[in-house]
Amino acid sequence: MKVTIVWNERYTSDEYVYGTEPNAFLAENAKLLKGPVLSLAEGEGRNAVFLASLGLDVLGVDGSEVGLAKAQRLAASKGVTIRTEVVDLASYQPPENAFGAVVSISAHLPRAIRRRLHGLVERALKPGGIILLEAYTKAQLARNTGGPKDPDMLMSAAALEKEFPNCEPMVSQEIEREVVEGQFHTGLASVVQFLARKIS
Repeated sequence: MKVTIVWNERYTSDEYVYGTEPNAFLAENAKLLKGPVLSLAEGEGRNAVFLASLGLDVLGVDGSEVGLAKAQRLAASKGVTIRTEVVDLASYQPPENAFGAVVSISAHLPRAIRRRLHGLVERALKPGGIILLEAYTKAQLARNTGGPKDPDMLMSAAALEKEFPNCEPMVSQEIEREVVEGQFHTGLASVVQFLARKIS
């Protein structure tokens, strides 16, 4: 798959191209999460390893076997254990009612694929489970600080609220913030932050 090849190439270097520290929005709200945690588009492992360091059971899924191999190396270097699985998010079907939280950090997918996945993610959450998501918005197109250049892959708070109809938002906002996440995500960025609890 062409997309997988691109990501494998990006992750080939020894450098962790998005850094080894967790996403800031995730770190700020991690205390709300309960396991097991499903982390979408986990890449090189920075978020899964952070959550595992808090004692959470984490499954990181991604289309890049190269990225997930680095994730396992990062976990070993930090003395924690994570589970990883190579999946195609366009066809991935997480088990229903299986996770206490789902984390989606910069999991940019075409809108049709994203809507399908988000519907399945909502079903994968246990009642009371948390979805925590941060992604770039269309305002990011004017910036050169990271994210896809395809508007179809960018997100908005209004769209996310519709894609998780059975979740009650605690945070649903579009903001500008300084992002420092390795060489590809650094600088002032336009992001959407979405944190919601499954109510049914």
